[in-house]
Amino acid sequence: MTAATLSTLMAEGLTGRIVLVRSDLNVPLAEGRVTDDGRIRASLPVLEKLAGAGARVIVTAHLGRPKGAPDPQYSLAPVAERMEELAHVPVKRAEDLVGPGARTAAAELDDGEILLLENVRFDPRETSKESAERAQLAQELAALTGERGAYVNDAFGAVHRKHASVFDIADILPAYQGDLVAAELEVLNRLTANPNRPYTVVLGGSKVSDKLAVIENLIPRADTLLIGGGMVFTFAKALGHGIGASLVEDDKLDTVKDFIDRAAQQDCRLVLPTDIVMAASFAPDAEHEVLPLEALESGRHGADALGLDIGPESAEAFATEISSSNTVFWNGPMGVFEMEAFAGGTMAVAEALSETDGLSVVGGGDSAAAVRALGFADSAFGHISTGGGASLEYLEGKRLPGIEALGA
Repeated sequence: MTAATLSTLMAEGLTGRIVLVRSDLNVPLAEGRVTDDGRIRASLPVLEKLAGAGARVIVTAHLGRPKGAPDPQYSLAPVAERMEELAHVPVKRAEDLVGPGARTAAAELDDGEILLLENVRFDPRETSKESAERAQLAQELAALTGERGAYVNDAFGAVHRKHASVFDIADILPAYQGDLVAAELEVLNRLTANPNRPYTVVLGGSKVSDKLAVIENLIPRADTLLIGGGMVFTFAKALGHGIGASLVEDDKLDTVKDFIDRAAQQDCRLVLPTDIVMAASFAPDAEHEVLPLEALESGRHGADALGLDIGPESAEAFATEISSSNTVFWNGPMGVFEMEAFAGGTMAVAEALSETDGLSVVGGGDSAAAVRALGFADSAFGHISTGGGASLEYLEGKRLPGIEALGA
């Protein structure tokens, strides 16, 4: 079964119709302002396309993890403010989700306007495990669209959740696949079905447990697997190396040993850094030095040292591997990129990806934040994922409820 696309909806005619769009606007905030508007910018093209065709667009989205009740720190008000600054069509904001404010604002919406509802997770029914409760919220969301309403899911970052605004709503309104979702699926299929080789996967981030299923599913598919970030130290300890006071998951040592063996058996080169930047403490101005992977406790701070980045030799080697690849997927920074002294590895990987002639995919979340923080434009890469955990679950081979709800 093939999902109905946005083009199908556009062809039906939109003037005067209300379209409910599930967007991914889960952006970082600081002091009440958006600090990375990448997901807002990614969501606007579909919203503006619908509004430009005469639709009255109602947007529902989540921010953070409020506990099923209104919480000012998770309000979408700063997001609405940034949307107004970026959008080429009028953007309005409702002060609630499906209450009197939202109903009045929806009724007063004109053709070509966008209305952003308040955080959908302020309602406990959104994430309820009871299907009847989720269905009730979905009915109330659908009621905002009137008799000829439609639903578009353009939030790939939420499709792995069986939530009211992602899953249940598609049973009530005619449902369509947004352009962001379609683009994400196309790229992920290229990464898993028939990648153009050589195919290199670069994995970082703090915990190996976050990537276990991805590693397991990609070992048979990738030619090279580069391991960086805090997860390196679980691999290093599994190989018998001292790691100082670096982050480690002792309960995953046997699993990691198995991955090392399986990669060798399946002709996947699993590459670890050869050197690490070891620091005296977790601080921007911490004294630090570069040490070989097999001798991380041999420096000035011995067993108290913390590994906070891959070393320059490893950064250069990783960049060379990336440059010689035709398909590269990267998820997770190589070090604590927020601190300049420990951003070198992440910078090297980002630069190499931006210069590759093949398909380069930045796997969302911390990786997307890192490339923007380091000064790279989104256009420097083949694709920056907005999928986060949903993309990783797809790469793990899992079924995604929000995609299945669209008939894909």
